[in-house]
Parts: sequence; structure tokens; C-alpha cells
Amino acid sequence: MPVVVVESPSKAKTINTYLGDDYTVLASYGHVRDLPPKDGSVDPEHDFEMKWEVATDSRKHVKAIADALKDDNALILATDPDREGEAISWHLEEALKKRRAIKKDTAVSRVVFNAITKSAVTEAMKNPRQVDEPLVHAYLARRALDYLVGFNLSPVLWRKLPGAKSAGRVQSVCLRLIVEREMEIEAFRPREYWSVKAIFATPRGQTYEARLTVLGGQKLDKYDIENETAAELAVQAINSRDFTIASVEAKPANRNPAPPFMTSTLQQEASRKFGFGARQTMQAAQRLYEAGYITYMRTDGIDMAPEAVMAARDAIKDRYGADYVPKSPRMYKNKAKNAQEAHECIRPTDMTRDAGKLKTTDTDQRKLYDLIWKRTLASQMEAARLERTTVEVLSGDKQVGLRATGQVVLFDGFLKVYEEGRDDVIDDDDKRLPQIMEGEAAKRESVTPEQHFTQPPPRYTEATLVKRMEELGIGRPSTYASIVTTIQDRGYVTKDKNRLIPEDKGRLVTAFLSNYFPKYVGYEFTADLEDQLDDVSAGDRDYHDVLSRFWRDFSAAIAETADLRITEVLEKIDEVLSPHLYPPREDGTDPRVCPKCGVGRLNLKTARSGGAFIGCNNYPECRYTRPLSAPSDDPAAQLDGKVLGHDGDEEITLRNGRFGPYVQKGEPTEDQPKPPRASLPKGWAPEKIDLDKALMLLSLPREIGPHPDDGEPVEAGIGRYGPYVRHGKKYANLPEVDEVFTVGMNRAVELLAAKKTRGRGTTAKALKELGEHPESGGPVNVMEGRYGPYVKWDKVNATLPKDVEPADVTMEMAVALIAEKAAKKGGKKTAAKKPAAKKTTAKKTTAKKTTTRKTAAKKDD
Repeated sequence: MPVVVVESPSKAKTINTYLGDDYTVLASYGHVRDLPPKDGSVDPEHDFEMKWEVATDSRKHVKAIADALKDDNALILATDPDREGEAISWHLEEALKKRRAIKKDTAVSRVVFNAITKSAVTEAMKNPRQVDEPLVHAYLARRALDYLVGFNLSPVLWRKLPGAKSAGRVQSVCLRLIVEREMEIEAFRPREYWSVKAIFATPRGQTYEARLTVLGGQKLDKYDIENETAAELAVQAINSRDFTIASVEAKPANRNPAPPFMTSTLQQEASRKFGFGARQTMQAAQRLYEAGYITYMRTDGIDMAPEAVMAARDAIKDRYGADYVPKSPRMYKNKAKNAQEAHECIRPTDMTRDAGKLKTTDTDQRKLYDLIWKRTLASQMEAARLERTTVEVLSGDKQVGLRATGQVVLFDGFLKVYEEGRDDVIDDDDKRLPQIMEGEAAKRESVTPEQHFTQPPPRYTEATLVKRMEELGIGRPSTYASIVTTIQDRGYVTKDKNRLIPEDKGRLVTAFLSNYFPKYVGYEFTADLEDQLDDVSAGDRDYHDVLSRFWRDFSAAIAETADLRITEVLEKIDEVLSPHLYPPREDGTDPRVCPKCGVGRLNLKTARSGGAFIGCNNYPECRYTRPLSAPSDDPAAQLDGKVLGHDGDEEITLRNGRFGPYVQKGEPTEDQPKPPRASLPKGWAPEKIDLDKALMLLSLPREIGPHPDDGEPVEAGIGRYGPYVRHGKKYANLPEVDEVFTVGMNRAVELLAAKKTRGRGTTAKALKELGEHPESGGPVNVMEGRYGPYVKWDKVNATLPKDVEPADVTMEMAVALIAEKAAKKGGKKTAAKKPAAKKTTAKKTTAKKTTTRKTAAKKDD
């Protein structure tokens, strides 16, 4: 039997069902070899010779393939149809040759299929070829470049910029995009402007909204109404005039569907619609591909196979009718620059299968499949037909004019199935207007001025970042997910409400690279390098030439940093980041003057533990420090270091730390490296904290007195979960922070006693007892739960339908709900009870099977 090798065991399992017993299908479990993470793995002195090493985990998989080849001297490499897949096939062939598992007479062939379906796999087996050498060369060039950059640039960062973790050929450019966007936001100064809208009524009593477009006979631009005074004058101008409809213009318009998905657009849309990260999207897509539900998910291609186009048209006709099928199929032009990337689009393998017919229960996979299925069908559907209406409302003297716009969908077309999401959408004036006729009176009902401020550019989401990288030609579809994930894993960027925010560490790395390695974080240089690599994969350029040209300049740039001193680097970064590190103060004073001593100046400094902070250069006389981030609109940051007063000889100061504002007594010393501190409770504004409040916080926990039962102390304090009273190991929450300072013994004992009765040890009371389970025994009860009433039997809890009252539940109904819930969980079935001894044996057997399944699942991952 010929040995067929694919990447994953789940893919192997699916393909094995199509090929049958005539083939042995094995998994390589991804890449079997890689460059060892040590010096000399790529040797520029010897034509960039690369030293590969079989990974420890991969040795057993390579051995299994080698052993299988002893029984049949034919190897079919069936890895993914892209550059990475070609590389895995090449690595496997080379590793097996080294083991002498491939002999001179061994038949080695390469097959590719864009979808894991029976027809695609069997057709691929009829068309074998050899490993594509240009694609392998493109992979080797990328891998060598990434190694040379990472292995040579990262140590420079470690030595010159404490706390920095790594740099990468594409990740550093991606990080620069995020940091530069953040600096744009910080430098942005909002501009005030006003708009004026009026509500008019038709003679038939229907209302519509119009916005002011002409004032004093002149057309208004966006910022012409600069302030409230000008807006009020505009309102008066409208209120003092009568209006008629000068014109009504209705124009037909068509909206065409978006093309089918390729990798980048799938990541963007999944981010917009579901908040999926790039990695999350690709993991779900990988599972769908391996299960045979969709075509290959790493592609720059948007064209669709002719048979798939016809299948989509048939599915549209069956589901929505012939009106939704255009006369001729829609054709989409590929954006890919070379054949290697120009695979088919990402589409379902069966157009008639919607998400409801998937066998998987994974929510992410079902959502993503539904998105792919709808987008694919929509891409072959009829255009939506609209009517866009513009109404001009004009005063009798033609000095004041307003405009109302709206649209009507005459035929929904592809919108019946799917509409593409948009980033940072602005009002699109797609309101529907009432019947309005030219020449009729427009009765003014109300006039409203509205203040606006220009907005800074939005932070990137993963979707908009991928889109921007694609526009700049940075990276490729197969790398977007790993790049965006890496910069977050390194701690350079965090994600908040789906927006990417650079951490101080990321700013420092970007500032360093932009000043000392500007060429290698340049957008044009990175994009041009990608083009060169595409030329290699197309067979138009030698990869050794690409590497040698890159290394000549890059090694020289590395050498130039050898004599850089850390203080010199910090001074440079301090200068570059000064607008961010030292934002202007409201009182106009020098933002670099130490707010504590008023004498020293603030500078960027490094910590022994790595990382950096802002500190006073008057150290050790002044020990003022703060984190790098100090947004000018953050009250806590503005008050950081404020002296509230003294307790004896020690200063009580207000600080702003990693977890928010806090008060501190004294300064760190050798005897007391961690002086007393207390975080400000939620709701306590930093600007309202005075010495008395600070001392109250620093005095916590407060002892209330001895407990009347055992004499042990009862305390009140503020902890991780808010204000509390404590007696031994028993805690009870206080409703208000202020009560920490006033609560007495009676109240504290009462709260602690009430807490005992509500603990986990108490058994909830049944709403209705139904009796013993008729088949398996054990009580069946209706219980009151956090999310509503439910039926409980053994360890199965089944929620009651919303329209069923607890009192109406019967045993028959309860048993059905329990069985349904147990089946969903894959748990125990309701069966007749067995003797105790047999039950124990059954449990042991089940445990063993479960362990086996878990091991297999881990391998699949």
C-alpha cells in the first residue's frame, strides 16, 4: 500500500475514509524539521547553508512513516497546497532520505487538493507531480531571513533596551503601525464645529429630517459653523423663514455583492462580526477544512471553480428563487501576484449545506462556516436595487437651504443573505423618506443645533490592522494571524474592547528600531522584500541573491550598534517619546520638572528587573518615580506623587500604579523596601483624597473588637472583592466602603451569621419533588436556579422551557428533559440500575476509554 502523508491526524482520518484500504495514511504533525535556535543555523559565509534538526516530538512520526515505507516502496506527499505545505513535503523527503528510508527506487510524488472531499482527493491522486522547487526556495528564503533578523537583532535589543523581548522581520513593522497610530491619537487636537438639523412636516402630516446646507446664500462646508454663537444665528435664520420643496430627485442605484473570502478578508469580517482574533479565526477555519466542509483557508485567491459557481447558482435558485440568480455568473479577478498564492477562494465544499447541517457542535466553527456559506452564495447573487432620494428645502428668499436624503430598497438581491461589515461606520443617510412633492410647503416643526468635535483616527482592530498590512504589502495571508498574535504574546500590545493598544514596552522597541534600524521597519522596504520572495516562488529570482543583498546591508547596520551605550540609547528614546512621556500640563509649567521636589528633572530610566520608568534625576535626594504611561487626561496620573501631608516625619503621598491610584507612607529604604500602601477604593476620586482619608486607608484593617462567642478579633477592611468584615477565616461583604470605618460589633456579627446560612454547605429547597427516577432511580426535583427553574436528577440539571411553570412539571416531562440534556453533554444515559460491583467495573472501563480519547484529541490539536 502506498504511504500517503498529510499534516494532521484528523485530516489523515478524513482522507483515509476516501482512499480506503489501498493506502496507508499517516500524519507528519506539522513541520518535522526546523532551524535550531542557536548561532550558525544559517551560515552567510557559506552561501547561507542551513542546518536543520528534526524536532524531538517529530522523531516518532518520521520513524512511523519510515517503518511504513518498509512494507511499500511508494510515498505520496499530500500536505497543504501552499508554500508551507510544499516546505513540509520537502522536509519530509529530506528527513526520510537521511534515514535511508527513501531508496533509489522509491517512488516519491506530490499531490495537492484544495478541499478534503472524496472527489477532490481522488482527482488529486490521478495527477501527481514532484515537489515544487521554486516554492521550497521561497520558503527557505523566508525562513533564513526571519532567522537572520530575529537571531541578530533580538540580542541587540536585550543589551541596549532592557526588558525588550524580540524583534522580527514583519512583526516589528506591524508593531510600528500600531505605535504610530497611537501617537497620532495622542497628538490629535479636536476641532469644534456645529451642525443644524430641522424637522419638517408634509401637508399630509408626515415628518422628515433635513440638515442645513445653505446659509446666507452660500453653500456650507463641514466646519463653517464654528461655535455656539454661529449655530444660534443659523437657528434664528431658519426659524424666521418659510420653506418650500425646491426639488425632489430620485436616482436608481445598484449595490453589488462582495467577492468570496480570501484569508485576509475572512479574518477581517470574523473580527467585525464576531470579535474573533486572527488566530481564533484560522483555528476554526483549519478544523472546518480538515473536516471537509470548506476549501483551503490560506489563499490570496477570490476566484471560484466553475463547478462551484454553478452549484452556488443552483443552491440560490432552490432557496430563494430564480429572481435572485443573475443571468450570467459573476467573475472576480484575482489579486495574487503569482500562481503559488492564487488558490481558489474560501468557500463551502457543498453549497446546499448550511450551518444547521454541520456535524460539529463547536460554536466558533458553526459561526465561521455560516459566514463563509452566506458570503459565497451572496457573491453569486443578483445585485440589490435601490432608489436614492435627495430633497432640497429652500426658503422664499433663497438665503437658507436644507437637504433631506434617504433610500428605498426596491429589490434586496444579495442583501437577503448577507451584507459585508464595515469598520468605524459613519451615518450613511439610508433613512426612508415619506412621500414629498416638489413645490409643496415644508412646515417647520423644530430646529436643533448640535455640537461636534473632530475625532482622532481610531485604534486598529485586528481586522483593520490586517487590512492595512495587506494594503502596504506587508506579510502574506498565511502569516497575518501569527504576526498579530506574536506582538500580543510579547507584551508589546494589548487588546481592549477589540482595539489594539501599544504597551510602553512596544513603544520603546519601536522608537529604538525606528532610530537605529529605520530601513528594516520601513513599509516600502518590507513590501519590496515580500515582492522579491514572490518572484522566488514564481521561479523568477534566485533566493541566494535575495539573501546576500539583504545580509550585506543588515549585518553592517548591526555592527554600527556595537558601541552604543545604554545611556545614549535611553537619551535618544527619551527625546523621541517626549510628547508621550511628558504631556503638557494644564498650568503651563515645564512637564519635565519633578512634581515632588520641584528641583530635579524627569528622565527615562531602566529598572534592574528589566523594563523602564520615569524618575527624578535628583536621586537619591528625591525618589520620585512613575510608570511611562501618563495620559494628560488621567487625574490619577496628573496627581502622581502629590504630597498630602505628614504622619510624624514621614510623607503621605498619592501615587498612580499599575493597578490604579494608591496612597503611600514614606519611601522605600533598605530596612523597609515596601512602605505601607493602600489602594483607593472604587468610587474614591484621586483629586478628592486628603490627608485624613489617606490615613484612614493606611490604618486598615480596622479592629472592631472581640467576637462575643469566642473572643477572637473581628476586623473590617477592604480586600480584593471590596469592603468586608472578618472573623477568623469567615468573611462577609459590606455594602458600602464608608461602612468599613463605622461598622459596629452588632452589625458585623449579624452579617457574619447571615453569611453562614447562605454558604455552599446549605442544600437548596426543591420547588417540587417528583419522586424517584422511573428507570435509573434517584430523586427527581424541580429547583430554583440562578437562571430560572430547572429539573435536577443526579448530576444532570435541565433548564425548564420558558413557557413551563414549575408546578406543571410532570415526571414524564422531567425524564424527557433529563435525557435530552444528558445526550447533549455526551454524559450518562438514563438506564436501569446495575449491581454495585458491576457499576464499579463499568466506571473503570469508561475512565480508560476517556483517557484514550483525550490522548487522541491532544494529538489532533
